[in-house]
Amino acid sequence: MNEPRRKHIFIAEEEYGLPYSKGLAASSLMVTGLGPAKCYAVANKVEEELRSLGNETVSNERLRELTLEVLRREAGERYAEAFIKWQSVARLDLPLIILIGGGTGVGKSTIATQLASRLGITRVVSTDAVREVLRSAFTKEMFPTLYSSSFESDREIRQPIPHSGDRLIIGFREQAAAVAVGAQALIDRAIAEGTDMILEGAHLVPGFLEKIESDEAVIVPLLVTIDDEELHRSHFYRRGRDANLRGHERYLNAFKKIRRIQKYMISSAAVRGVPQVEHYDLDATLTEIIDHVITKALETVERGVQLQESDGALLGQAVEVVGRQREEAQRAGSADASTPSDTRREQHA
Repeated sequence: MNEPRRKHIFIAEEEYGLPYSKGLAASSLMVTGLGPAKCYAVANKVEEELRSLGNETVSNERLRELTLEVLRREAGERYAEAFIKWQSVARLDLPLIILIGGGTGVGKSTIATQLASRLGITRVVSTDAVREVLRSAFTKEMFPTLYSSSFESDREIRQPIPHSGDRLIIGFREQAAAVAVGAQALIDRAIAEGTDMILEGAHLVPGFLEKIESDEAVIVPLLVTIDDEELHRSHFYRRGRDANLRGHERYLNAFKKIRRIQKYMISSAAVRGVPQVEHYDLDATLTEIIDHVITKALETVERGVQLQESDGALLGQAVEVVGRQREEAQRAGSADASTPSDTRREQHA
């Protein structure tokens, strides 16, 4: 005899009354860094507790509370706090636009892809693609710096350079200024459409975009850096090993130029107050970026932008988590200060 089919538990606020799904719930839990098997076990436990309540429907807020209760019990506070932070960003009632700038080879594309996956963002654009579109509109004779890599733009400078001028930085600035026009158009379009987007690339130089504050979107500009030269250099060796399509020797030969451009970008970010994220561990970098997104979202709300009540409450919880974690980091600061930075990186490796 066949066993009777289990009744679905429907999520009240979801369009068309979608049922609770262990698979989708487990996927949403993976953003915390919890392993897939453990995520599914937590999702399964949540379903069991939902059934024990005896209700046919559950609100999003109650489902989130129950998920946090089970997550704390089954995995610990660390994963519950991570879930709060990621959920607060994923449920923002405004378009989220994350701008990830950084020198060649710091890991921008990997970070953008992983961030998009965890936040459910489907639009990820590279400034290299923007530059390629601009090339179709301008010939090399009209705009020569568009036709070179960022670290080779000094070869295409035609204007006279002052004696004290840095030919590389002048060429890079010319290229970045041109690409910024296309990047700004993408940002404006995303705001108009109400679409989340991650824009990444070496051309996102702090100060070159006109509109990075908006009451219609949460726009988060960031600069990803690698302080350790050998770690930075190793990214190109790995690129050469993993992707034979892109010869790594060209990047290694231009490594000093790439570092000079990064130094210039760091200086520009410092002057304009753009947050810098030192990248030595992917999970740590993604966590730091989410903290910056939460901070930016709070600034947007403080300017008077309204969120749905439940989303505002979740953001408030996330802000509390970030504040608590920063206090803990400050208390541990004296120990970190006595630990060489290379050792700290090895601990995250």
